[in-house]
Amino acid sequence: MRLLGTKDLPAKGITYSPESLRRLIKAGQFPRPLKRPGGRLLAWPEEEIDRWIADLIATRDGRRRNAEAA
Repeated sequence: MRLLGTKDLPAKGITYSPESLRRLIKAGQFPRPLKRPGGRLLAWPEEEIDRWIADLIATRDGRRRNAEAA
């Protein structure tokens, strides 16, 4: 399992500011981070980030299909 730090997120297309990430996490709209041992650095399992992106795409596509069906 690979862990992604905040500096790794832009490579996945996630360019939120730290404050925006905190708000999304608090609202349950972004995966909760792990705290790396011995520090305040945050990290996310890459699989969770990939799943979050896939869920965004599925939600977008589902809404588009429903809009087209109407």
